[in-house]
Amino acid sequence: MELNDRDIDRIIEMAWEDRTPFEAIEFQFGLKENDVRKIMRANMKESSFKMWRERVKGRKTKHGKSNPSTKFKSKNQRANR
Repeated sequence: MELNDRDIDRIIEMAWEDRTPFEAIEFQFGLKENDVRKIMRANMKESSFKMWRERVKGRKTKHGKSNPSTKFKSKNQRANR
C-alpha cells in the first residue's frame, strides 16, 4: 500500500491520540502496530519517537480489543473519509 503525505499525517495523529487503538489504524489503513511504529520512527525526531513509545507501551486504550464494525473517526476527520 502506497501512503501519501496526508495518510501519513493522519496515521501519526491517530497514533498520538490516547483513545485511538492500533486496531482503528489497522481498520482504516491496513497497517499493523509494527507498521505504525516504523512510520512513527521514520517521520519523527528520535526524542519524540521515544516519548511516544513510552506513552503507548501497555496502554489499554491503544491495545484494546475493539469491534471492527465500529467507525473510528475523529471529529477532525472529513465526513467523506
